[in-house]
Amino acid sequence: MSNNRGSFLAFILGGLLGTVLGVLYAPRSGKETRNSIKKLGEEIADKVNDLSEDFKEASKKFYEGSRSKIYSGKDKISEALKTGKKVFEELSKKD
Repeated sequence: MSNNRGSFLAFILGGLLGTVLGVLYAPRSGKETRNSIKKLGEEIADKVNDLSEDFKEASKKFYEGSRSKIYSGKDKISEALKTGKKVFEELSKKD
């Protein structure tokens, strides 16, 4: 999973770098280029904000799902221990 995340980040950063270079080398006036860079910066900030919100939501879902599975497993283990203890006590009484 770490490799996939690294590849994804490399892809995003490559796209952003390509966009910035395209804006800088486009045949425009300085004012137009600065406005384009400003718009690009705002778009990037919006995308990063959206991605961070998505990441927060996905992390929260993962945490809640993991937590419920852990507590479910804990309950099953606890129940199995109680059953094992009860069986042991019954067998001990027979002896």
